[in-house]
Amino acid sequence: MSQPSGAATSGPLDLLTVGRISVDLYANEPNAGFGDPQTFVKSVGGSPTNVAIAAALLGHRSAVLTKVGNDPFGDYVASKLLGFGVDTSFVGRHPSLRTPLAFAAMTPPEDPVLMFYREPEAPDMTIAMDDVPLDAVRSAAIFWVSASCLSKEPIASSTRAMLVARERATHTVLDLDYRAMFWASPDAAHSAIGAAVPFATVAVGNRQECEVAVGSSDPAEAARRLLAEGVELAIIKMGAEGVLVATNDGSAVVAPTPIDVVCGLGAGDAFGGALVHGLLSGWSPERMVRYANAAGAIVAARLLCSDDMPTASEIEEFESTGVVPARAGDRSEISCA
Repeated sequence: MSQPSGAATSGPLDLLTVGRISVDLYANEPNAGFGDPQTFVKSVGGSPTNVAIAAALLGHRSAVLTKVGNDPFGDYVASKLLGFGVDTSFVGRHPSLRTPLAFAAMTPPEDPVLMFYREPEAPDMTIAMDDVPLDAVRSAAIFWVSASCLSKEPIASSTRAMLVARERATHTVLDLDYRAMFWASPDAAHSAIGAAVPFATVAVGNRQECEVAVGSSDPAEAARRLLAEGVELAIIKMGAEGVLVATNDGSAVVAPTPIDVVCGLGAGDAFGGALVHGLLSGWSPERMVRYANAAGAIVAARLLCSDDMPTASEIEEFESTGVVPARAGDRSEISCA
């Protein structure tokens, strides 16, 4: 790994994620487009990075395998990760490519418009086998792969090699994470993501992502197909209809947690970090998804992603009161809708 950015954590990790990282800039103004006057607040982003941050804030030893540019934004990202308690031993520096940027306009807040700056290539897509800490991949209690890692070389080959080396150890999580911008076509995504499913013990995705991965957007059928590929726990997000959780012992639907949305970004990553907490705690699927729903609702009621990930005490408070705990600088508490 070239130019590591921070200190190592001794012993096996609770969580190692792999994939995207960026500097995210969120518009403060709701319902204003990029052509309107806007101000922005800066944070760290990228789904697998946010999952590592969310898990670290819940008390787990987390690291992310990724790359940033050898630039001031790369310095910012490394500093923020260390501040969150994330091990940065596997955050590499690319000598010439710049740290990616992502802008978010709250138009509407529930489904913000995103603009990515990852040209000519993002450093996080250049992870080669020389960058891969195979011992950490094998020994981590949870290994979390974002499906976007399979979209480009050399990270695609590196990710497949990591999944092979992992030998489907418990828990190996495949976040189906489909974003069309990363793929040449839906068929290309289906081929690559579908081929990765048999290496996972846990699969997480929404209806569209399931259709891309296993050819069905019907939650029950998608779960059946995932389990048929050897997945032990299938988690399918159904929006306002809740979350379907399925194992070979049966399935259940966990009701959603309603909330007044400030920003729809990051809720899924908070869900992921809380899911990690539930898996490490040995909870039942229903319990861990209820907890993950609460974590996601808290982040949806706040503007940022990584900086607004909840602590365990905040999730517990929200579960008991239905009120999103206020943070320093917040003007008010936000009640559940």
